[in-house]
Amino acid sequence: MAKKEKTTRNFALRLDSETMEAIEKWAADEFRSVNGQIQWILDQALKKSGRLKE
Repeated sequence: MAKKEKTTRNFALRLDSETMEAIEKWAADEFRSVNGQIQWILDQALKKSGRLKE
């Protein structure tokens, strides 16, 4: 059986400046890009809620 390829989708995300600054600092602390940090945050939240398989 063939594996399903992961694809990425783009979309615009509006954040207030305080949230964006906090994510930028967090990303820098973790040596990630802001995009990578947001993806990581979402992935962790989805796994914790049981909406995404580990």
